[in-house]
Amino acid sequence: MAAFDSAEDHDRAPLLSTQATHEHEHENVSLQDPEPEAKGNWLWILTFTAGISGLLFGYDTASISSALLYLSPALSTPTHSVTTLDLSLITSATSFGALLGGLSAGILADRLGRKGVIYLADALFLIGALWQAVSTTVVSMICGRLIVGVGVGVGSLVVPLYISELAPASHRGRLVVVDVLCITIGQVVAYAVGILLGPRWRWVLGLGAVPAVIQAVLMILMPETPRWLVSRGRRKEAAEVLSLVYGTDDPSVISSLLAEIGKGVTSTSTSGLKDKLTQLIKIPGNRRALTIACLLQFLQQACGFNTLMYFSATVFSMIGFKNPTVVAMVVAGTNAIFTGVAFGLIDKVGRRKMLLMSLGGMTFGLVLVAAAFGNMPDLIKGVAIPAPETFPAVVMVLAIIIFVSFYALGLGNIPWLCQSEFFPMEVRGLGTGAATAMCWGSNMVVAGTFLGLLETLGGRGTFVGSKPNIFFVDGRPVPAQDREPEQDRKHTAPLMSHRNALGNN
Repeated sequence: MAAFDSAEDHDRAPLLSTQATHEHEHENVSLQDPEPEAKGNWLWILTFTAGISGLLFGYDTASISSALLYLSPALSTPTHSVTTLDLSLITSATSFGALLGGLSAGILADRLGRKGVIYLADALFLIGALWQAVSTTVVSMICGRLIVGVGVGVGSLVVPLYISELAPASHRGRLVVVDVLCITIGQVVAYAVGILLGPRWRWVLGLGAVPAVIQAVLMILMPETPRWLVSRGRRKEAAEVLSLVYGTDDPSVISSLLAEIGKGVTSTSTSGLKDKLTQLIKIPGNRRALTIACLLQFLQQACGFNTLMYFSATVFSMIGFKNPTVVAMVVAGTNAIFTGVAFGLIDKVGRRKMLLMSLGGMTFGLVLVAAAFGNMPDLIKGVAIPAPETFPAVVMVLAIIIFVSFYALGLGNIPWLCQSEFFPMEVRGLGTGAATAMCWGSNMVVAGTFLGLLETLGGRGTFVGSKPNIFFVDGRPVPAQDREPEQDRKHTAPLMSHRNALGNN
């Protein structure tokens, strides 16, 4: 394959790259065949229906932020008062559950289908939300958060996978970003409900059951993905789904699409878990894809963004804001707005360029946050101050808004998009499961240690420690947004060369 003509082509490409030494892998693949245009609104209906899981994901992770302000008196008993450790365990239980869900969801998605696993996520969201609403002890609340967490892990894996396997290549980036946008909307809704209901935290947490029921009903009308259907030998059903998505009954178009899907689907129904694990680890392209997907998910959590979703109301309360949930909602609103901006840019600008821009802006924002904390009474030992000093408090909130806006433009959505594109069909469920598990394992560590670090190191030390390292991709990349996942993998070779962090090149 020839090199791209300009640096702009290079920047618009994804994180996977190609080399001429792999030209033998390019045989029998035609890049000149134009992809048929998707017509009608059916694809958007599919995406928004599946995106309700993102809404649930966002609502359940952010609703705890306002609830934490009122849990201590409600869950304390004569023999045990709720401690900082208890609050950390309640919060991080969701992440631990998501870790378990992420590990199992990929395997289940390969066996039960993508649609079946979305039903499973809905059931978990429903049970977990109601369990939290009736909890009267710390242990019971942790169990409820754990159940919701498994649902979050399952949903966060299967929905981007479901959308990416249904979406035409030209739409895939934007449609996966729609799922992330639904997550951010769910977070905003959670803060708004927290403001409206205030101390009625049981209602705040229990209302998470409503979207789960709505999605379960709507999914009855939604199809399974054509790639999973082809992998199970159900080509006729796959053809019907493709006809819906592309808005055409032309046999030649449908046959061409089925043939393209078939190139990347090789007897996945007969491969056992051990065989798939061997393929994932021993095949160099798969192993490198796994490394990069896991690294992106780790970086997404290590930057500390989700601590703002879990603890922003608590932190703003400790600083002295009278309406901390309102301030926290501004942060969530920023995330939603700039995720919408990413929706418009992702397939035009490209994954790599947006990721680099995102990481640079986030680092600048976190440095400002740390500087603002340096000019305020610190939060060591969690001692609240009567009211924030106006200037540093405003600088801190603005700095957090800068951090969140750049996070939403790139690092907030690109890991989910890339992990759904990186893996060939035969190991896609297992590979995305491992990357999702990395995401939630890292999240669990961050969520479980944040309040303790805040009381030990103070705000400045904690936020400086969250500063992300910048790395980027090199090589001659392939524009995945213009082709199907099966073509991406046929043109994939060594993925990425790490360059020195912050400042080099």
